[in-house]
Amino acid sequence: MYLRRSPHHQRDRGSVSAQLALAAPLLLLLLLAVVQFALAVHAHHIAQAAAARAVATARSERATAEAGRVDARSLLQQIGSATLTSPQVAVRRTALEASADVTGGVVHVVPFLDLHVRAHASGPVERLTPPDH
Repeated sequence: MYLRRSPHHQRDRGSVSAQLALAAPLLLLLLLAVVQFALAVHAHHIAQAAAARAVATARSERATAEAGRVDARSLLQQIGSATLTSPQVAVRRTALEASADVTGGVVHVVPFLDLHVRAHASGPVERLTPPDH
């Protein structure tokens, strides 16, 4: 017993492989884009942690901006993540406030997509006040 195929069925032969040849690269690019943006979120979390550490150190009563910068660099070195590339740490301290900015790039997964992250943290400087205040 043989099944006869209609001429309409013969015209569609091979169309699945052509569709797959077009759809597979697009799906792969979509998957890589999702991974790239997940890495960008992770890099931002690393930068935010370093900025928070720098401010926590720099706002101490007798600390300096340089101490905050060194502490942030130490944290970045301990984490040792390749996700945040070329991190730069800038810490400022005035008589009333300490602030830190951490910037850097995100590791490349998708070619030609150059993402950068920036994290900022700030807080008041600790200082002793007389008991009557």
